[in-house]
Amino acid sequence: MEFLDLAPIAKVAGTVALPGSKSISNRTLLLAALCAGQTTVRGLLASDDTQRMLEALATLGVKVDQIGESRDFIVHGCAGNFPNKDADLFLGNAGTAFRPLTAALALSNGNYHLHGVARMHERPIGDLVDALRQAGCQIDYLGNEGFPPLQIKPDQIKPGVVAADRVQVKGNVSSQFLTGLLMALPLSNRNMTIEVVGELISKPYIEITLNLMAKFGLRVEKKSWNEFFIPAGQVYQSPGEIFVEGDASSASYFLAAGAIGALDGGAVRVTGVGSESIQGDKRFAETLAQMGAQITWGPNWIEAAPPSDGQLKAIDVDLNHIPDAAMTIAVAALYTKGKTTIRNIESWRVKETDRLSAMATELRKVGAIVEEGQDWISVIPPEQLAPNAEIDTYDDHRMAMCFSLVALGGVPVRINDPKCTAKTFPTYFEELARITK
Repeated sequence: MEFLDLAPIAKVAGTVALPGSKSISNRTLLLAALCAGQTTVRGLLASDDTQRMLEALATLGVKVDQIGESRDFIVHGCAGNFPNKDADLFLGNAGTAFRPLTAALALSNGNYHLHGVARMHERPIGDLVDALRQAGCQIDYLGNEGFPPLQIKPDQIKPGVVAADRVQVKGNVSSQFLTGLLMALPLSNRNMTIEVVGELISKPYIEITLNLMAKFGLRVEKKSWNEFFIPAGQVYQSPGEIFVEGDASSASYFLAAGAIGALDGGAVRVTGVGSESIQGDKRFAETLAQMGAQITWGPNWIEAAPPSDGQLKAIDVDLNHIPDAAMTIAVAALYTKGKTTIRNIESWRVKETDRLSAMATELRKVGAIVEEGQDWISVIPPEQLAPNAEIDTYDDHRMAMCFSLVALGGVPVRINDPKCTAKTFPTYFEELARITK
């Protein structure tokens, strides 16, 4: 296995221009594909997940042209009707591609096989399939019940016709199920109500979905977090040009580095996301502030510096609203005094890996005392971080990026399989090296 040895970091300071948001990139590509006409998407993230979506759209007959060597693309929309009605789609471990495409293709009167890597086949999709079946969609499981791979069949479904005007979906496993329904059900061309059963997790990600749908001319009435109404007669309309924000989840590692500081630390600023961002993970900076970090905001940037007394505070906090960025708080807890507890994060267990178990295992390697529950984790830092820990990353980009912050504790650390960051941030370690000494 490849590995990367990080030397102790003595100084951290500088500015990082963030890559595009994964969540915004893949939502924007699909919405642009569902429009009539052309949409220029600027600043698309270069990553494994966006590549899977681009490949899927090409397989479905949607033309996407890259503008030179830039990360700008022209998407030639299909007006809600994919040209290719028979396709085999490999989607890797890209949940932001797999879940919304499942919903959109279920309403597209075609024969589609959707599959991915082994871990994708362990990530639940049953709640989304149940909701789509309520609308009359024909979807079969090809392996374990409730999990990919899937076979979508045309059966008696006709484009623009579904069997019900109201569907229910559970909200406590993944917000991507609701996102998929919100983006796909306008294709039904009838009044549709989505009822969310139980607690809806990761609400800020639904806000991203609604915001982007509005940019593409689609109005959704959010009656509450448990009921959404999509009026009939709407079609996706190209905004002509749309810019992808920097990734707020990726910002968390650099902001945490600024908050933790080093022996001779300074402030770290990220650009591409700020106070005007539509991403909920910008609120990660608020959690750092609760820990005592000095946070400064601009419309398109955030800056973090260590607490005035140099010591981050342990906190007990519910981070259901920012589950991805919450992982970075678990590692930042290594630099506090006392016990930090992160609650309401059961969704960690169905991500790229079981992140609760993985995080507990790797934090113990650096000397932390860790307790783990079904939906929470607590971390008590050691007096001194263990040097030369070998961190396993579980083919999970966020594990690799989170644990790079161990080097700020004045100890070397080895990151196994560092290239797993390609899922969202292929150049992460180069960017980290650029602002550290």
